[in-house]
Amino acid sequence: MNSNSRRSQKNQNTFKPTQLSKALAAVLIAGVFGGASGTAYAAPDKPWKEGQILVKPKAGLSDIEFDKILKRNKGQKKGIIGNIGVHVISVPPQAEQAVIRALSKNPHVEFAELDMAVELSLTTPNDPRYGNQWHLPKIQAPTSWSATKADNTVIAILDTGVDSAHSDLSSKMLPGWNAVDGSTNSSDVHGHGTAVAGTAAATTDNANGVAGVAWNAQILPVRITNSSDGWAYWSDIARGLNWAADQGADVANISYGVSNSSTVTNAAQYMRSKNGLVVVAAGNDGIDPGFKNNIYMISVSATTSSDDKASWSNYGEFIDVAAPGTSIQTTTRGGGYGNWNGTSFSSPVTAGVVALIQGANPTLTPDEVEQILKSSADKIAGNIHPYYGHGRVNAATAVEMALNMVNVTVDNEAPSVNIFSPTGGSTVSGLIAVEVSATDNVGVSEVSLYANGLYVGTDTTAPYQFSWDSKEIADGSVTLSATAIDAAGNEGVSSDVNVTVKNTIEEVEEVADEPVEEVIEDMAAPTVAISNPADGSRVSRVVKINVSAEDDVAVANIQLFINGSLASSADGNQLSHNWNTNRESRGTYIIEAVATDTSNKTAKHTITVSK
Repeated sequence: MNSNSRRSQKNQNTFKPTQLSKALAAVLIAGVFGGASGTAYAAPDKPWKEGQILVKPKAGLSDIEFDKILKRNKGQKKGIIGNIGVHVISVPPQAEQAVIRALSKNPHVEFAELDMAVELSLTTPNDPRYGNQWHLPKIQAPTSWSATKADNTVIAILDTGVDSAHSDLSSKMLPGWNAVDGSTNSSDVHGHGTAVAGTAAATTDNANGVAGVAWNAQILPVRITNSSDGWAYWSDIARGLNWAADQGADVANISYGVSNSSTVTNAAQYMRSKNGLVVVAAGNDGIDPGFKNNIYMISVSATTSSDDKASWSNYGEFIDVAAPGTSIQTTTRGGGYGNWNGTSFSSPVTAGVVALIQGANPTLTPDEVEQILKSSADKIAGNIHPYYGHGRVNAATAVEMALNMVNVTVDNEAPSVNIFSPTGGSTVSGLIAVEVSATDNVGVSEVSLYANGLYVGTDTTAPYQFSWDSKEIADGSVTLSATAIDAAGNEGVSSDVNVTVKNTIEEVEEVADEPVEEVIEDMAAPTVAISNPADGSRVSRVVKINVSAEDDVAVANIQLFINGSLASSADGNQLSHNWNTNRESRGTYIIEAVATDTSNKTAKHTITVSK
């Protein structure tokens, strides 16, 4: 399937995701993600996948160097997610957060995060089923249909699968994919995905069942969970989104809480580079989770028939728009129909409006489509509000704006690109952090770095950062250059930056009676000591554990274990860890520090404390 010929436009990446907000953690651990009025499905034992984290190294970092970083922190590569450069890393169970803290401090790692489990953003209604679809006239969808029915658009439904035999969906289904096991099995294991698909694009005007927002859009089912309870991991969601982008989907709907995931954000940016948009559910906890605005996703809150925020809908700075999400009548697994509640359904309502905009004017860029969606929304509480974002979506106004929008002239302007670190004339050695800036009149798609004409790596996310291993090139003068490419294929080339590489230690020739300077060889193992708490002491409340190490050459890494479980890790010769003993039961605890030097020699220091 081919995507519509639209130009993509990128914003500068100002998104700074949190690993796990306190509010979201409390909700996940309590297992009540389903909302106040709904049935709460049992949460996994942990709110993240045990023994697994997600890590993205900086562009250009070699596999050898990345493996070294992972090995020092007890991590091992399991695989890579699509084309977004995020690796799935195996770590010891119980050590996920400690390894993430250590990797996040490494200058050659772009980000490390937990592989969070997220639940369907729905609530199960207790009320009798309504007789009509109130949400369609509320967003003025019938008026929009006189101008467009979202012909030639594709909506990817990343969910529990879709019932392809449903009479209101079967004629619109495209061959799907299972992101969990890589098969083509996209049948619905829960029922949620079928309801979401019908909300966005059920077959309409066929004297059968219900109407969808986007009449003629095709449905691309992407199953992101094999669990009957509907819970899905961020890694599988990102993998499915990467696949949908490669299939040319125009808009992807994710009715799960992913607004704060760095991994899914990278996949969403990849989708945008392929001319598509990503719409996601805000979640149904009735809280402000504290997320920042994510410029690569359209996050949607839920409204009632009176345009009030649904009591269970999340809200905050990250909300882009609102849409109806209560008593949404739609398709159900097995061929039936029912009413559903949740931001899970506000999201596909919005995805359907996005498809209508795209169908009305296929030449619009993703940024232009998003701008129309926000500008056309009905202002429920001013221009922008934490409950509604830019307002509740209005399909008729959005389509009218799309039809009347003057198309932008074809982009023939190349991006501007500049290497600003290291500076020209610098002497460098080892792994070098290279910083590049790039701008464009429409948007930069990717930036690549070269050393003496040899390819180093490509980064698709601003700020553009690389880890260049200068040991892979001979000592002497090296020319660094960078290229930037925009969505139209225009290429900009930076000015050359000349640096001097010096990795070889020169031997000093013997002069007169002066001794020959020898290269220092690492002969001894490091020493390591726990300076606090004292051996044999009794601890309480929050205890600060301090560890220091020394070596005849250099200490590479310190690891801290409490009763055999990795509690913290740090590169270098110092480690400090706050241990909250309030969470521990009374008894004896063994604290062990392990130091490793650059020659992989180790030393240990063990103390025993009691609570």
